Amino acid sequence: MTTEENALGPEAEARAARLNANLAKVDELSKRLTAALSHRQQTDPSLHGPAPDVYMKAAAAYLAEMMQNPAKVVEHQVNYWGKTLKHYVEAQATLAKGEFKAPPDPGPKDRRFSNPLWDTHPFFNYLKQQYQMNADAITTAVGDMETLDAADRRRVDYFTRQIVDMFSPTNFLGTNPDALERAVETDGMSLVQGLENLVRDIESNQGDLLVTLADREAFKVGENLATTPGAVVYRNKMLELIQYEPTTEKVHKTPLLIFPPWINKFYIMDLKPANSLIKWIVDQGFTLFVVSWVNPDASYAGTSMDDYMRDGFLRAMAEVRRITGEAQINAVGYCIAGTTLGLTLAHLQKAGDDSVKSATFFTTLADFSDPGEVGVFLNDDFVDGIERQTAVDGILSRKFMSRTFSFLRSNDLIYTPAIKSYMLGEAPPAFDLLYWNGDGTNLPATMAVEYLRGLCQGDGFAKGEFPVFGHPVSLADIKLPLCAIACETDHIAHWRGSFNSIKQMGSADKTFILSQSGHIAGIINPPAKDKYGHYTSDAPVSGDPEAWLKAATFHKTSWWPRWRDWLAERSGPMIKARVPVDSLAAAPGTYVVATPDAATAA
Repeated sequence: MTTEENALGPEAEARAARLNANLAKVDELSKRLTAALSHRQQTDPSLHGPAPDVYMKAAAAYLAEMMQNPAKVVEHQVNYWGKTLKHYVEAQATLAKGEFKAPPDPGPKDRRFSNPLWDTHPFFNYLKQQYQMNADAITTAVGDMETLDAADRRRVDYFTRQIVDMFSPTNFLGTNPDALERAVETDGMSLVQGLENLVRDIESNQGDLLVTLADREAFKVGENLATTPGAVVYRNKMLELIQYEPTTEKVHKTPLLIFPPWINKFYIMDLKPANSLIKWIVDQGFTLFVVSWVNPDASYAGTSMDDYMRDGFLRAMAEVRRITGEAQINAVGYCIAGTTLGLTLAHLQKAGDDSVKSATFFTTLADFSDPGEVGVFLNDDFVDGIERQTAVDGILSRKFMSRTFSFLRSNDLIYTPAIKSYMLGEAPPAFDLLYWNGDGTNLPATMAVEYLRGLCQGDGFAKGEFPVFGHPVSLADIKLPLCAIACETDHIAHWRGSFNSIKQMGSADKTFILSQSGHIAGIINPPAKDKYGHYTSDAPVSGDPEAWLKAATFHKTSWWPRWRDWLAERSGPMIKARVPVDSLAAAPGTYVVATPDAATAA
């Protein structure tokens, strides 16, 4: 044995020892994993996937295509097999030359395959190209099914893409070069850390698997998130009402009240000072109130949409008027809170109540005739399952909603984080937006079913059939001045649906703004960052949304200043700034940090 071999011996022995130690840890963690999975609660099968009829319809449609247009089907098959065979021959020819490299790669660029080995290594490149060919063949076949109606086509297309994305070779340890390289570099420690992350996530979710997207220890609401100064000035069983401290000597006379969605927590609008919509509004000279909703537990099972309007919207409006002494307020509703604000305004109009001066809607759907991408989860197979499960639990769990919305962007919010956490062994990042995304809330059983059945499935608001306190209301009943902000790439409340909702409202004074980006980034878009622009038009909010967009003017800046000017025109003269009094707690309050079990009626 040479001196060099002797020198390498201890190092090799040390690596072998580390590897054996890591394998022992894997065995221990595997036992913990088994124990954690045993705590998984049984839930209705319909919550985990579409009914079999989705796939039966797809199969029947493909069979119909074969019978009615066999030439097109043959063309698909010949094209697919031709590409596959050509690629196989090219790969074999390259290897036959004794060259350890991949054949030409004409496939599309995909950031999932960013590791250079996907392009240079024959094995990984072959996997990638075959996967892309398969994915293209499947999606093309589905896209060309002419016998499916529009709703079924959307569902088949969506769930087909989910299956295609799930089977990406990047999602499996043995075919992910990043994970294999990391495992070798760390003598298996990355796999141990990944398994620890997996076990931790399953244990913390009582047997369910939800990927932790952000470092849970990096943030604390009220300390480095939601820090804009203010006070809780009213509390009931549904909400805490927060009034924010003024930062200007004078403020507009008419106060502003924001209703965030109770599907999420309000502090998305107050993550940190640099991108806080709440702080920015206060700095513009407005007296600002924001609702912080309770995170309900099973004791709220019977809470209805009417309860949210009576004890939430109407109560908060009344308290803002009482505290400020003003007869009128301006109101904002975000997402589902925008829909419910619309219902409340329609009710007030019918009651002859003009206490709301103007309304702003953020990413709001009120016409669900075309619910957009989220509509794939609104068929009876899912909603029936939700109704059965909420009857047992008393709530629609935040876990189900988090998983559902994550699947609208599965590569970004499920597979990529899972790869980093479970295969590469990385710790979740300290990212405030993802922290908020994981800080979800439950929905009361009755309210959830009423919303899904009456508004989403039945389209009751647009049809003038949805009851508020026993009396139906319609979009045409909303007649006060209004401004709507929708987002161009919104996966949850698509902008065309928002446009179609607003155009049916009865107001003669409508402003529609289309922001770039999605459901969150399009709204939380501070001017100082100069990141996303917006579209406006002087044309009426009517007709086809695409025609409106074609004639609209693009502005490179944030929509916030434009909305501020619109709101200022409807907020009266400047008066001495109002300071919160009779504080029940400092902002951000107690409801936003309480667990559902601790959420009790005031």
